[in-house]
Amino acid sequence: MHISRYQGLGNDFLIAFVEDLPNDPFLMARDLCDRKNSIGADGLIFGTPSTPGDAFFTLFNSDGSEAEVSGNGLACFGYAIHRNDMTKKIMTVKTATTEHQIWIKQSSNNSAFVEASLNAPNKGPAFNDLKIDLGGVQHDRVASVDVGNPHLVIEVEDVESIDLGEVGPKLESFFMPIGCNIHLVAISDDQEIQVRHWERGVGLTEACGSGAVASAWAAHQWGMVSDEVQVGMPGGRASVSLGERPTYMCETIYEGEFEV
Repeated sequence: MHISRYQGLGNDFLIAFVEDLPNDPFLMARDLCDRKNSIGADGLIFGTPSTPGDAFFTLFNSDGSEAEVSGNGLACFGYAIHRNDMTKKIMTVKTATTEHQIWIKQSSNNSAFVEASLNAPNKGPAFNDLKIDLGGVQHDRVASVDVGNPHLVIEVEDVESIDLGEVGPKLESFFMPIGCNIHLVAISDDQEIQVRHWERGVGLTEACGSGAVASAWAAHQWGMVSDEVQVGMPGGRASVSLGERPTYMCETIYEGEFEV
């Protein structure tokens, strides 16, 4: 199998275009995404034929669990399609929940700025009985958001003041067996937020595209930001445009090819 490796702001993926999903995609994802013993990545994406559309997107997290969607994953996937056919600058990609548009905004050598549409935001999983313990750090507003996958957004004054690697899995356990992505957000001004991520099936990640959209949408619902939001994450900055179908844009980087 031919596999390529891409990353968006440090959120990295292995991508394979195949006619059909393999019989053991869960095991394959765990094996290939293992950073100590294999290629290493946050997830494994399979692209399969889709009519209409350019491809069908299926993502398995590094622990083997299947994810509905990923903002950085879609951006990397769109860039991979573009690299296979440089004439394609606008793509239609299907996931299990909806159809996404992906645009190549600018490309040079082995990187590109890619914009992808996410699902329309909706209310996420209920958290009424959840006790939010951030290790003694106070939090402000909390929102549950679904943009094709579930997110819990917690407003804090300083996202670096909390050991998210410690509190993330404890908060996520409340939402099991489905799980939930956990995000700490600090609002800088009406055009910028800072976010850190705990992603279900992966753990701490440098960036999360769907989480950036969910966090920006929550901050917008609170009346704290405009429709255009810059999202600072450990891996870098991304742009979110809010609307009926929000979009996420970041720089993606091609990192190599593998045969497995």
